[in-house]
Amino acid sequence: MVAAVPVIVLAGLISMQLLAAGYSLTLADGAAEAGAIAIASGRAAQPAVESALPGWARERIDVEVDGELLTVRLAPPSAIGAVARALEVSSTAWARSPDET
Repeated sequence: MVAAVPVIVLAGLISMQLLAAGYSLTLADGAAEAGAIAIASGRAAQPAVESALPGWARERIDVEVDGELLTVRLAPPSAIGAVARALEVSSTAWARSPDET
């Protein structure tokens, strides 16, 4: 029974890390949508993306804008940096800028 405790703890930690990655994907989706709406409104995407995220996530994002295509990459929270990099999630959104008809 005592030997099973580390296995149970490890399984719990892995589960929590995967839940954090899933939550990060949801946040990246919302942030990409906010950035796309900003592009469609003729505003800068970066401030809109940052305002759509909680404070801890603002330091973990990478935003790329290629014309009307916006990609948000977000590293989930993790105690181990290599794990966060390995589980990095991304979301892409597209929006037509207002000067196009």
